[in-house]
Amino acid sequence: MAYEQAMASAFGMDERTWARHANPWSVWTRNTGLPLLILAIWSRTWLGGWAAPAVVLAMLWIWINPRLFPVPASTDNWASRAVLGERVWLARGQVPVPPHHRRMPHLLSAVAALGLPFLAWGLYHLQIWPTLFGTLLVFCGKLWFLDRMVWLYGEMKDAHPDYRRWLY
Repeated sequence: MAYEQAMASAFGMDERTWARHANPWSVWTRNTGLPLLILAIWSRTWLGGWAAPAVVLAMLWIWINPRLFPVPASTDNWASRAVLGERVWLARGQVPVPPHHRRMPHLLSAVAALGLPFLAWGLYHLQIWPTLFGTLLVFCGKLWFLDRMVWLYGEMKDAHPDYRRWLY
């Protein structure tokens, strides 16, 4: 759990940022972050040293995305519930989650993490297939993880007063 908390802290995910990130536009456009970063890294072949600013811009997009959109008018949708579920998952040390939700998020995070070496190798060697395979593993793991977070939130929304108020 320390890793997940560290990531949330690194991204400065406070209450307001989480509320804004629950906007479906934030959730769906955040999926552009990895492809933009991949493109920026790959662009070293035609941009040379100018690829570095492209990498910085892609990373800035990943950081700014949860802050860019307003708090949604409603969180009663799949994307918002995925974000709310992530918050529940991060708080599982304070409010335990049901036993059937304790293993799968770790496995899905491992699937996503398993894609990173392929992705890194493919980008370093400019090989399309490992890059695509790694990207596929990262996206499949993350999107399936988000789907599990929707399920988790659905079961946990009445377990804590804060969880209940997040849904409107």
